[in-house]
Amino acid sequence: MTNPLLNLLHLTDPTLPIGGFSHSAGLETYVQKGIVKDTESAKAFIIEMLSKNIHYTDAAFVSLTYDAATTNNQTRIMELDDYCNAVKLPKEMRMASNKLGLRLLKIFQPLSDNQCIHQYADAIKTQQVIGHYCIAFGLLANALQVSKQDSLTGFYYNAAVGFVTNCVKLIPLSQQSGQAILFSLHSLINELAIENIQPDEEMIGLCSTAFDIHSMQHERLYSRLYMS
Repeated sequence: MTNPLLNLLHLTDPTLPIGGFSHSAGLETYVQKGIVKDTESAKAFIIEMLSKNIHYTDAAFVSLTYDAATTNNQTRIMELDDYCNAVKLPKEMRMASNKLGLRLLKIFQPLSDNQCIHQYADAIKTQQVIGHYCIAFGLLANALQVSKQDSLTGFYYNAAVGFVTNCVKLIPLSQQSGQAILFSLHSLINELAIENIQPDEEMIGLCSTAFDIHSMQHERLYSRLYMS
């Protein structure tokens, strides 16, 4: 028997041991430059990251991969993985996505007897694809019988929790302020998830150039707490 809700909670658990806590997606650069410095600027950063970056990259790939997994279209899945690799310009972001994806598969592949997932894992081992977190997430969500909208909602929420946690640590903010930001994002997360049920492929890769630049600058920060 399967329980889609429990499967989703497991898949999106912020404490899942895949190393998500060690990546800031360029936030550390924003904080060191004094751009993100308080509750207001932290909330603005997270909103822009969810709606202007993740919406047109990782979340769109989750949606498209979910569809490809429904028909076990391995050619399409491999194309999406290559596409994802191409739109992630900062080196650290590509590496982070790869590391998170591999660890996610390592946890869930043995627990899910799904041919599509096994084929994707084999393609990574034979270096036919890089292996990205959002692709693995889409495959696993489909295999775990989580609905597409719920999968996207969980994906956005997991990203939001990660950003809030990093803001609390880096700025720093109070835990109460962090939770207030997260609560205020509920409507946005729901809207973004609905919009990405049928993503516009021509818009994939559309994101704020500033995010990429600050992620690249992170590689050469004098001191760093995060890997990206």
